[in-house]
Amino acid sequence: MRIALFAGSFDPITKGHEDIVRRAIPLFDKIIVAMGVNSVKTYHFSEERRMMFLEATFANSPSIEVLKYDGLTADFCKKHQVNAILRGLRNAADFDYEYSIAHLNKHLNKELETVFLAASPEFICFSSTIVREILKGGKDPSPYLPRPVIDLI
Repeated sequence: MRIALFAGSFDPITKGHEDIVRRAIPLFDKIIVAMGVNSVKTYHFSEERRMMFLEATFANSPSIEVLKYDGLTADFCKKHQVNAILRGLRNAADFDYEYSIAHLNKHLNKELETVFLAASPEFICFSSTIVREILKGGKDPSPYLPRPVIDLI
């Protein structure tokens, strides 16, 4: 079975994240969208809210499973029989960062490959960080968020 992991903090999940996952559905039998938990990181949304956002976004997608995890991504992949990590790339800076992480994960888990998908043009210019700033500034984040997330905010 071809199982991919799409991991992130998803604070919040954006239309760009959703687009990468949905475009990857034909490539894999199952995609695990996993919210990484880092106890030293400060988040805008609680773990519970971020999980609600993910579950609502992919509620009608039978080949997508939403989980949360802490610890090393390579260990999570071994535990869940994941053989590919799915990553979206918006620009060269994303590539440089993700390329290094891909090699680290491969070193930790020889069975693991990383699959990069280029971001769709309409999603290149924003990130969760930008969406958080929009929210903090009291502006409308709806152009950047999946419909189910807008309904929950």
